[in-house]
Amino acid sequence: MTGNKIISADGITKSFGTLQVLRGVEFSAAQGEVVAITGASGAGKTTLLQILGTLSTPDAGSLVIDGTDVLSLESRELAAFRCRRIGFVFQFHHLLPEFTALENVMIPALIAGRSSKDASAAALALLENVGLAARSSHKPSELSGGEQQRVAIARALINRPAVLFADEPTGNLDSATKEEIHRLFFRLRDTLGQTIVIVTHDPSLAALCDRTLTMRDGEFL
Repeated sequence: MTGNKIISADGITKSFGTLQVLRGVEFSAAQGEVVAITGASGAGKTTLLQILGTLSTPDAGSLVIDGTDVLSLESRELAAFRCRRIGFVFQFHHLLPEFTALENVMIPALIAGRSSKDASAAALALLENVGLAARSSHKPSELSGGEQQRVAIARALINRPAVLFADEPTGNLDSATKEEIHRLFFRLRDTLGQTIVIVTHDPSLAALCDRTLTMRDGEFL
């Protein structure tokens, strides 16, 4: 590991009806570490990512993110923590079509209570970081798929999260654009010290990560 432990999960279980999806999973990631979670469809990867990202609650287990016992937080506290300390990137970018790239990136900062001036400056700096400063006034329909995903990554980073979670972040992109996004993740790790947890079926992306964990039947092998 490359630094202090940023996320630590122990004994995570989750069932849907009679189907047990996670079976006492343990997971941790350090500051500045990029961890890949791989495995066949139905292995429990996305369920685990949703729990680690506080979008879902486990049936049992503990979860500490950036020193906070997130499972002990009330719903409003948890929502505020998620906004400030967790970033998400999905296979589909989910940008708001009526807003420009700059405005899309600003939204989480505004929700977190930052001023419009501060949010705008931070968003522009991030767009520059991901190579899109010149496209900041463009709406999603005017951007390529790779550009839209870079906007989504900038949006996920606007509040300086402790952890960036990515669920199949390049699953919808062509091979050249995939490589571009892969390089971006590791540049963010190197320049920002960003901790990143990636669920992926892409062996080339997994091979680049600091660690790769493989799930099968709700457990790590």
